[in-house]
Amino acid sequence: MRTPRELLVTVARRVGWLVGRRPRRVLVRGGSMAPTLRDGDVVLALPGATVRPGELALVRWASRPGQLSVKRAALAFDDGWFAVGDAPAASTDSRTLGPAEVVGPVRWRLWPHPGRLHAR
Repeated sequence: MRTPRELLVTVARRVGWLVGRRPRRVLVRGGSMAPTLRDGDVVLALPGATVRPGELALVRWASRPGQLSVKRAALAFDDGWFAVGDAPAASTDSRTLGPAEVVGPVRWRLWPHPGRLHAR
């Protein structure tokens, strides 16, 4: 089994040249994405890559420009995405903050259980 670092290097080599930007490791905080992701998970975001509906994405909101969040990109609009948490009761998302700007998709968990994350 590969270590998280080996997985990161492999994924970065495979997709880095396609994206034109460096993959970004993100530490998940809070329970808004449970059961898909848990507090303390480390995921890999691909800034600039295309996001499809149902995929996890690294997002930001105009009302919280300094904060990045991992949410599920549910529906694309002209001015952004409707992005929601998998645990609605524990999530502050587009339902209260409005459309989100997608930074890039989140397709891999690096830690604690490395592997591909799938769209719903």
